[in-house]
Amino acid sequence: MEISGSTRVGDIVKQNFKTAKLFESNSIDFCCGGGISIDEACKKSNIDAGQLMEDLNDLLQQKDADSAYINGLAPGELCDYIEKRHHSYVNDTIPFLQQKLQKLCDVHGAHHPELFTVKELFDGAAGNLSAHMKKEELILFPLIRRMAHTEINLSEQKYKEAVSTIETMFEEHQTEGDRFEHMSEITSGYTCPPDGCNTYRVTYQTLKEFEDDLHRHIHLENNILFRKALNLAREISVKS
Repeated sequence: MEISGSTRVGDIVKQNFKTAKLFESNSIDFCCGGGISIDEACKKSNIDAGQLMEDLNDLLQQKDADSAYINGLAPGELCDYIEKRHHSYVNDTIPFLQQKLQKLCDVHGAHHPELFTVKELFDGAAGNLSAHMKKEELILFPLIRRMAHTEINLSEQKYKEAVSTIETMFEEHQTEGDRFEHMSEITSGYTCPPDGCNTYRVTYQTLKEFEDDLHRHIHLENNILFRKALNLAREISVKS
């Protein structure tokens, strides 16, 4: 893959997920903000685009089997992958984190009042993500699977509804990305304080892992699945 200043951030990460860490280290959002170009991203983060592209080209020389596998999946298969890998992880991890955050508030809240904010933020994310994933599993993903098999005809109205649904998903992803960015800021990157116990450390480590997984989850949808779905919707609507 040859990149230039006009190459989309999300397309680079799609090609090789190893580039994600480089973007993160330069304060460039590759998941929710993956739609902007390298030049735009560098200007926003006040970094040298030439140096970043040089570093990205070095990384792109390395093979990434996971990205190659995901890019080879058909839209319906990618829906299945996201549900089994990322939706399951979110559903399984939410109860654990809610329980541990409540315990931290009870035990350490007096000396670390930011814990109450972290818990409030995570509880909000838990509720919104659960509802968001249900909409995907019950409405959007079945539609994408049907479009991929050309089993439906999209009228102009149905096409607009499909596009609107995907745009809503983009917006909800941005909301959660912002929420976790706030959580990371007030916890200094999920750093356990010196007086923190083992539960404190494990909880913050799990929160970091949850955020990392969410970033990849959103990347797979925003930069790969949803763009494929929008292309499918356009193709079907033209034929209808």
